[in-house]
Order: sequence, then C-alpha cells, then structure tokens
Amino acid sequence: MERVELTRDCEGVQVPAGNKITLEKGVEVFITQSLGGTYTVQAQAYGGLFRIAGADADALGKTPAEAAATEVASGDLEAMVWDQLKTCFDPEIPVNIVDLGLVYGMEVGPAPDGTHKVDVKMTLTAQGCGMGATIAVDAKHKILTIPGISEANVDLVWDPPWNPQMISPEGRERLGIE
Repeated sequence: MERVELTRDCEGVQVPAGNKITLEKGVEVFITQSLGGTYTVQAQAYGGLFRIAGADADALGKTPAEAAATEVASGDLEAMVWDQLKTCFDPEIPVNIVDLGLVYGMEVGPAPDGTHKVDVKMTLTAQGCGMGATIAVDAKHKILTIPGISEANVDLVWDPPWNPQMISPEGRERLGIE
C-alpha cells in the first residue's frame, strides 16, 4: 500500500456501495490496487474504499494512463475485445473480470454503419454489489477504444449465479487458490 495525499479534489466511487463522492484535496489515502488503469484507495477520513478513475490519476500524483491503441491489423475483433475485457478489474479483487469468471458471453456483430457492435453478458460476485454499473461502464468504454467498434452493450445478468468455481486457472493462481 502506497500512502499519498490528494493534490486536488477528485471523484471517487465508494466500494462496494457504488456511491459517488468528492474526495477533497489534502486527504491522505492509501493506494491498495492499481490495475486496469483505475485505482482503489483506502480513505480513512471518508471511512472506506474508493475507486478513482485513471483520468484522475494526477490527483494521486500519478500519470494518467493513455488508452492503449489497439491495432486493427490482426483483424480479430473478438480477440481484441477479450483482451480489453481482461483490463477491467473488480476494485476489491486483483483479478480481471474475465479470469474471475464474471463474463458469461460476448458477441461481435455488424452495426448498421458498417462498423461493429459488441454485446457482453456479465455478472458480479454478489447481486448486492453497488460497483456493478461502474465495472460495466469501464468495460464498455474500453471496448469502444477498439477501432472499428462503434457500439458496445454490457448487460448485467444473474443467471447462472456466480460461484468461485468459475474462476479461471490463471485467476486461481493470482488469488492463491488451490
């Protein structure tokens, strides 16, 4: 955990409730996770964990990560979408949403304008998690950075219910399971 003092006011999303709050300049926070271009911080002054968007990295004294430009040359949009989904993380768990087993399906299809649209079905580790919308928006925005994709829909579903057996071998290794 890295201790930093916020250099300016910035928006944080309370974990796991999902409520947005302004974290004020000068507040001491501890960075507990920095994966996928976002930061999870513990802010004792506000009583919990908060997710800070990569665009606000400067408030933490970090350089905002530029969205990785994805090459179209390979032509495999489906693989590129899966790669982007693997850059999305639950703010409390250091495993991407694909390896956590949260993504149930993904389809790439034609859009009316000649580009492509992507539909993703995903779930969460618990139905009461307020971070669902935040994680889904993160996935959508990252998918839309892929050249040739003009539309992305990320739907949260609850059937079948998620369980730890859905975690990939890579995710299990990262979590130290087995």
